[in-house]
Amino acid sequence: MTVTVFSLCACAHCPLGAAGPDCAYRCFAERSMPEGPSLVILKELAKPYEGRTIAEAHGNSSAVPFDELPGQPILSVRTWGKHFLIELPLYSLRVHFLMFGSYRIDERKEDSPPRLSLAFEEGGELNFYTCSVKTIEGDLDEAYDWQADVMADEWKPALALKKLRAMPDTLACDALLDQTVFSGVGNIIKNEVLFRLKIHPLSTIGALPATKLRELVKQARQYSFEFLEWKKAYVLKQHWLAHTKRICPRCNIALHKAHLGKTKRRTFWCERCQKRYGEVL
Repeated sequence: MTVTVFSLCACAHCPLGAAGPDCAYRCFAERSMPEGPSLVILKELAKPYEGRTIAEAHGNSSAVPFDELPGQPILSVRTWGKHFLIELPLYSLRVHFLMFGSYRIDERKEDSPPRLSLAFEEGGELNFYTCSVKTIEGDLDEAYDWQADVMADEWKPALALKKLRAMPDTLACDALLDQTVFSGVGNIIKNEVLFRLKIHPLSTIGALPATKLRELVKQARQYSFEFLEWKKAYVLKQHWLAHTKRICPRCNIALHKAHLGKTKRRTFWCERCQKRYGEVL
């Protein structure tokens, strides 16, 4: 069966709340970088390719030695946060989808050159577009801190808390997007978690009460798995309470929208029910 995923975007205008046949890959109104749960879906779709041997490899990535790939079997497909990883005997290939990356499985995108295309001796192909592809030498378990991945079995909330306490002046909206603390958390999860916990995005981490800080760590992971469940069911957008919304569902007043923090990512919040902890900047 041919599996096609047009895009990893989480476009606000997509009728499914997730990329799919009814959401053209050219629709990038949300301009949203894929988040960890979306990569987990890709990993599950690509699992059948583990053990297959690369027959042909090409693409326009300057970082990949394509002539070395034929004859290499895929040892595993993994994800770390927003990275999709293809483990080979020689090295691993790391795919980062940036803002507009997309992939197709057993099919190709018309009139668009792939950054990486892999065809297999046993049949089938994986194609990646408008993304960053790099090689990673050595053991992936040494290259990545799996305890920082909110979707991983190895996730350590105590380690996240320790890292947060070491950055007291960091804004909450920036802390949630820090991939060294919450690998896989993206802008949608950031907005929804802060709204759920009634934390103003301009709150400083050091000013948050201990209970709020623990809740922030807990919800970063919990919401990520809810995101995964909703996206698989094509109902993700239906569960958004703040992201891209205009009216606060708790207070029935207009939400604020701005590009906040060092990350300058689009943020939605309510000035009434989301408490601002720390000095007003």
